[in-house]
Amino acid sequence: MPHIIQKDFDVWNMNKKLIHADNDNKLYRTRDIWWCSLGVNIGFEEDGTGNTGERPVVIVRGFSKQVCLIMPLTSSEKSNPYYISLGIVNGRKAFVITSQIRLIDTKRLINKIGVVDQDLFETIRKAAKNFF
Repeated sequence: MPHIIQKDFDVWNMNKKLIHADNDNKLYRTRDIWWCSLGVNIGFEEDGTGNTGERPVVIVRGFSKQVCLIMPLTSSEKSNPYYISLGIVNGRKAFVITSQIRLIDTKRLINKIGVVDQDLFETIRKAAKNFF
């Protein structure tokens, strides 16, 4: 029987209501790295960390001032084609998890912490295109 990690969906639900009530959509650009409120998610979907459910993400594509496509970052290094090294972000090794691409509302964005180099971003973009 697989080990089930206990997640506090109730606290995240309260935080999510506050984020939803915020009318402040953030100005972002493709290639930006932002702290983002990803929260608590189902199963093996990438969660945010800590009590606030935050995790750095890279903006893959913008669709409007309200929504954008992101890929979460992790400091966990894996020998896996879905993990691409970004080098150091916020003082830690960072890897883009290309298999966890998702659409978010820009209300989830907290603050910008960097920008991905254009050549490295092309590598990430090509990896994402391979999913389709």
